Amino acid sequence: MSGSITVKSAKFDVQEDRHEKGGDWYQILAIFLSCISAFNAGMLFSWSSPSIPKISEDKVNYDISLDEASYFTVLPPMGAICSSFIFSKLTDKIGRKHTLILIAIPQIASLVLISVAKSVYIFYIARFLAGVGDACLFACLPIYVAEITTPKVRGTWGNFMTFLIYIGQLTINIVGSYTSVVMTAYICLIFPIFFFCTFIFMPETPYYYLIKNRTEDARHSLQKLRRKQNVEEELNKLKGDVARQMSESATWKDIFTIVSNRKALYAAVFLRASQQLGGISSFAVYTQYIFLKSGGDVSASTSSIIFMGLCAVLNMCAGFTLDRIGRRRSYFLSLILCGSVLLCEAIYFILEQFYEDKVDVQIVNWIPLVGMILYVIFYSFGLGIVPTLMMGELFSASIKGKGLFVLNIVFALLVSGATKLFHVLDTSFGLFAPFLFFSVSCFLSAILALHFVPETKGKTLEEIQQSLKGHKKQDKQPC
Repeated sequence: MSGSITVKSAKFDVQEDRHEKGGDWYQILAIFLSCISAFNAGMLFSWSSPSIPKISEDKVNYDISLDEASYFTVLPPMGAICSSFIFSKLTDKIGRKHTLILIAIPQIASLVLISVAKSVYIFYIARFLAGVGDACLFACLPIYVAEITTPKVRGTWGNFMTFLIYIGQLTINIVGSYTSVVMTAYICLIFPIFFFCTFIFMPETPYYYLIKNRTEDARHSLQKLRRKQNVEEELNKLKGDVARQMSESATWKDIFTIVSNRKALYAAVFLRASQQLGGISSFAVYTQYIFLKSGGDVSASTSSIIFMGLCAVLNMCAGFTLDRIGRRRSYFLSLILCGSVLLCEAIYFILEQFYEDKVDVQIVNWIPLVGMILYVIFYSFGLGIVPTLMMGELFSASIKGKGLFVLNIVFALLVSGATKLFHVLDTSFGLFAPFLFFSVSCFLSAILALHFVPETKGKTLEEIQQSLKGHKKQDKQPC
């Protein structure tokens, strides 16, 4: 009898020990469900690619010219700029979770308007609302992911937002190519509704609860996220970290006058600028155009699907190598390799444009497709993953809302500017010009990255703040 009791007791102790060790799966689930909003944003961002030709050519259902439809790509960044301030305030007022839930409203409204639109102005409103959703996404999702995860989980799964943005872009290019504009909108409506119905059950971040002095709620949040009951050690550490960060002044002026805030802002702006001036947004918008002009053996539509598919798959794979290589080193290597590939592409287009009678480029017309594939590979493990991941890591809790507001504005302007720059350089000088510009930009950015990009690998959010202040890294707490 006593032996039976001993065995049962031993089993109970093993189960309790396993329970107290916790697990990462709930953090990963929360990341996945929150990032469905990024999937929706990716679909809406690239909606113009398959839709503009159909709308401009369909004179029965739409009387919209190609020139009028060209503004579909310009309005989302404008919507993001106009609404960024609202969401940067809401993240601190109503919480990260509830602000992120609001993204479903503009996303659903945009798709509903697209499904019923006949007038170009209804489409304009729909595209503007898509940009409002983007503002919510970039103001809130990086913070949410950073604040619910341990450094280990954040290093591996923190890029899931970027991964699902590319999956969304790939999905809309496939669905939009084979279904009508109205049917595409109906299909896309499924996803923001699914996001709203599932993410509403996920916990708020413990950081936000501690900012609002709701310690018991923070404890429950940690218990859910870490899948264990005893979270007192981590909770007490987070309380101290948040209390110190919130004790700092958080005016708009302090973004520039406090050393750690200024370093964080410079690093974040540099990351976004070097990413966009590396050409990715331009290539995403003009993929089919590039392959069409290059005249390769693979069709432009197939080439663009390969390009977007690789963007998605490789960005996911890159998350599992980032913590081994480190943020700064990954970014530096990515810039150097991307710059080299783009330089080769530029040389190919120079030969095609100016030396066609002397050099037979037809025998190497595979270079544009292979080059873009290599670009995506090298882009994925640095340029594609580091900027979005570090947006939620760099800023102190007291200043995050204001910092991400500034970055949202910068990001929207860069996306619009880089895309327009591609068109201007191409029409003024030839297709080689934007590739040459983006190549030079990558090489210059690689040099600057060694100065501006801090290493955040394996660090807690508080340790990152201390390193930005110039303090040595403290002994790491167990993840």
